[in-house]
Amino acid sequence: MTSTATEIFDPYDYAFHEDPYPVYARLRSEAPLYYNASDGFWALSRHADVHAALRNDAAFSNRMGVSLDASAWSKDAHRVMSFLALDGKEQTRLRKLVSAGFTPRRVRELAPGVQALADHYLDRLRAVDDGDGEADWIAELAGRLPMDVISEMIGVAEADRDEVRRLADLTVHREAGVRDVPEAGMAAALELIGYYATMVAERRSRPGDDLTSALVHAEVDGDRLRDHEIIAFLMLMVVAGNETTTKLLGNALLHLGADPAQVEDVFTRPELVGSWIEETLRHDTSTQMLARYVAEDVELHGQVVPAGSKLLVLIGSANRDEQVFTTPTVFDVHRSSDELAKSLSFGVGRHFCLGANLARLEARIVLEELVRRTSGFEVHADRAVRVHSTSVRGFARLPVSFTWRAR
Repeated sequence: MTSTATEIFDPYDYAFHEDPYPVYARLRSEAPLYYNASDGFWALSRHADVHAALRNDAAFSNRMGVSLDASAWSKDAHRVMSFLALDGKEQTRLRKLVSAGFTPRRVRELAPGVQALADHYLDRLRAVDDGDGEADWIAELAGRLPMDVISEMIGVAEADRDEVRRLADLTVHREAGVRDVPEAGMAAALELIGYYATMVAERRSRPGDDLTSALVHAEVDGDRLRDHEIIAFLMLMVVAGNETTTKLLGNALLHLGADPAQVEDVFTRPELVGSWIEETLRHDTSTQMLARYVAEDVELHGQVVPAGSKLLVLIGSANRDEQVFTTPTVFDVHRSSDELAKSLSFGVGRHFCLGANLARLEARIVLEELVRRTSGFEVHADRAVRVHSTSVRGFARLPVSFTWRAR
């Protein structure tokens, strides 16, 4: 189905951000290959098509980046998005050089530090909740812990972390009526690049024991990272590694909290925390869509997507596909592991999310500790404030009241 307007699917529309899923359902049914002439992109919404496109970076290339925004769509996107904006040998080379910090062993070694942060922020959360009768889950924990974990890994000074998080938030926020990265987002990205450039220069002269120092000295078969490659990877870490985990933790409370029976199930059976996380990733994934550059003519659903086109793969839609998931609009912590394994939230193939294990570790430790300390919670969804972004879905504010267990 071809459209010359944005009446079906407008990724910049604030109403769409509030609830994209009816739009996705219509796309899957009426326009599995959709064309938006106004913004010049195609979109795939069915699970099979999204899965195939994510695996095929020869036809659906990352070379122009993964963002819909016109100002970010560039052959130089890798200078900000790192290996997310590379294919083939270039992607493999860079990913190999930076992957040492994300081995399963290295991620397991982070667990005690994540646990200490969870304890610290849950103590603060309880103090606020006890005093006010509620606490902002994002401001008190979900927006802080992932940034602290990433900051500890890469060596961001504690005094700088709130400002780095503020800048990272600005890079993903989209202003009403602005169909591109807003000026504030561009300025924030430049500030972050400058900050990391200074940090890399400092680590070259005075190495520490953080990931940035390791990247400065990383070597594979005589190949080493250049400064701009390290800076781009740090940018990727602070946006992808921080923002998406923050959104996962917020979405987890929103959706479980909407069903008191499932709250009781999880809080009386802590072994369900893993399923709670995976169902959140499927039901309302933090990363809703990614852009691809169409490198060659591709025929899909009776139409030809011409080489040179911009195409969106709608991960949020694929995870709700009726052909793959039973009652896909229902949030169900008892969903089968076979179905949960078909979620595309972390991608597939060579671009599978490098930080997937870390995101799952953080979410598991935080939510298991929440279950240990409380017997339930109530989300005040009517006062929640959603982040407005073309790609990231979650909350800027999520007020919650908790029922704390006896100390």
